[in-house]
Amino acid sequence: MKTSDFDYDLPQELIAQNPAEPRDHSRLMLLSRDTGRTAHRRFYELPDCLREGDLLVFNDSRVFPARLYGRSDPSGHEIELLLLSRLEFGVWRALVRPGRRMRTGARFVVGGKDERSETRGEVIGVEPSGSRRVRFESEPDLGKIGHIPLPPYIREQLRDNERYQTVYSSAEGSVAAPTAGLHFSESLLRELGEKGVLLTFVTLHVGWDSFRPVTSEDPSEHEMHSEQWELSNEAADAINTARDDGRRIISVGTTAVRLLENAALMNRESGRLVSPGSGWVDLFISPGFEFKAIDGLVTNFHLPRSTLLMLVSAFAGRDNILAAYETAVGEGYRFYSFGDAMLIH
Repeated sequence: MKTSDFDYDLPQELIAQNPAEPRDHSRLMLLSRDTGRTAHRRFYELPDCLREGDLLVFNDSRVFPARLYGRSDPSGHEIELLLLSRLEFGVWRALVRPGRRMRTGARFVVGGKDERSETRGEVIGVEPSGSRRVRFESEPDLGKIGHIPLPPYIREQLRDNERYQTVYSSAEGSVAAPTAGLHFSESLLRELGEKGVLLTFVTLHVGWDSFRPVTSEDPSEHEMHSEQWELSNEAADAINTARDDGRRIISVGTTAVRLLENAALMNRESGRLVSPGSGWVDLFISPGFEFKAIDGLVTNFHLPRSTLLMLVSAFAGRDNILAAYETAVGEGYRFYSFGDAMLIH
């Protein structure tokens, strides 16, 4: 298996710059894992595509305002930080730009338009991946000085930051939205419940790996960064009961897939599918992976040569996925975070 096996041509105009309005009016491609056949619907028709008793598993993580703008000190050159994870009070792992101005020992100021809202800091280490460890003189008030980080391929500003949040998001901690969930509206969730489709929520805080390309031609050389997860007693009971009853477990998004399959691997000796818990996961799912937890997947259309494209190829078959993507391009589907959706069943 080579990284180039997961490449495809995508016209730039099909990269969605804005979300569909209303949320649930994006397009929905249905893809059969068994036959590779596709069909075309609208996302608000999802209840018609599911069965009574199906269990949808959502990731309820919420994007936090992780992007900071500022200047190097004392030169005053503009700099940018993307906070990835807090290591301890006042100390964060971050991506920085430009890197040449943010070497170990470099000092900087981030924040608002006046000194009262500014926070000073210093780069205290450079990690092998290129990320930095930075220490702030005081913990930054991200609610005041932070900005919601949009993916690099989205060039337009959002008028409403809530459109890069799912309507059910609650646990703040992601630097990227679990974008398959962006298609769900409050009314669609109610309609699913009325049909007898069950809903449960897990938490996986999405890291920057969602957009980090696989640079090696050998995917096994790609290092996945760990992401924090939590599986509640209630969610574990719902998932185990669905499996015991023979009902389908359908993941909403690839982030929930990684959590569920990691939990199943950790629990494989217990006799139950999953157990409640929390921790960190760096599971890399690629073709050849044996899925234990999920029977279906709601997902967006992913970047070429990405770990997410490899994950959906592992679930549905590479040939099926690439053929479906070719169909999506021909039909004018919108791609990536604000794009259209696919139900793999």
